[in-house]
Amino acid sequence: MSANTANPHTFSPLCGVPYFSQWEDPSCAAGIIAGDIALSDIRLWRQSGAASQEEFIEWANHVCGMCCLKMVLAAVSGNVVPVLELTRRSQAYGAYVREGNNIKGLIYAPFVEYVRQELGLTALVKVNISAQDIASQLDVHRFFIASVHPSIRIPESFPPGKGGHLVLVTRADAGSVTFHNPSGHDISSQQDVTLPVETFARFFAGRGIALVSDTD
Repeated sequence: MSANTANPHTFSPLCGVPYFSQWEDPSCAAGIIAGDIALSDIRLWRQSGAASQEEFIEWANHVCGMCCLKMVLAAVSGNVVPVLELTRRSQAYGAYVREGNNIKGLIYAPFVEYVRQELGLTALVKVNISAQDIASQLDVHRFFIASVHPSIRIPESFPPGKGGHLVLVTRADAGSVTFHNPSGHDISSQQDVTLPVETFARFFAGRGIALVSDTD
């Protein structure tokens, strides 16, 4: 199945944060998840900043956290930085580690150091927090990158575990959490996804990264 070219991002009227897919073309996400579209079919791969299609294919399933960072940077600076440019720059800090043919990451502490030193963002690792605690994090910080199970794209599901994927939380209160999901399968599961806090908790691993621009 061939992937169609589409607008690679949209601007959210709710939170004012541009949305990007970690696979570059949001319209292809459902097909990628279902196995009907291969990463080699993505025509927008060059927009990732990959030096080759092979590099894009190698990294596309590992850059959910960097895609969240890309959204943050676009929101606070107006600059859209290719996700693999961000990824390459982070590797010197150890945000990703290769183990044979496997890529391990995103690793939080090196990522925090990277965004502090290279991008001028304040970032803090947060662990052992509840889904209800995210609202208080956003009282202090503008964004929260949350570790969730990837099946959060299907909120009615019951995941086999928690964590393994990263989403960008833009709003939260005592009753709900709103986020952009870099690997949502359609617009309703991609941008400005709002879930009851109890539902979000079912997928949330209790850890993440709080970010705020030094200029905020």
